[in-house]
Amino acid sequence: MALTWGISTLDRQLVDGEHTDVVTVIHWNVTDSEVDGDNTYSGRCYGTVGLSAPDADSFTAYADISHDDAVEWAKSALGEEAVSQYEDSVASQIELSKNPVQSSGIPWT
Repeated sequence: MALTWGISTLDRQLVDGEHTDVVTVIHWNVTDSEVDGDNTYSGRCYGTVGLSAPDADSFTAYADISHDDAVEWAKSALGEEAVSQYEDSVASQIELSKNPVQSSGIPWT
């Protein structure tokens, strides 16, 4: 298993004082999967996180933002505890799909 953090999109303010294209919200997801024989079990969490206004010394132009930058910013804005909770949730989803504790359906066809 290898957790993967991804970015779906970045919301941005086109003009914000002296800066243009300022990222204000990051839409993120974290996924993982595990193959067991012929079965693949997956987990996923998705969310958004708002960013603080950039300071003049650390502003990165929209065109220069990398995927890794955006992931780092999202994780930083979420905080270590929330990042850990989301990653644990993905692992729990995989475990529950491998070993379900609930089911639904009808006994007839």
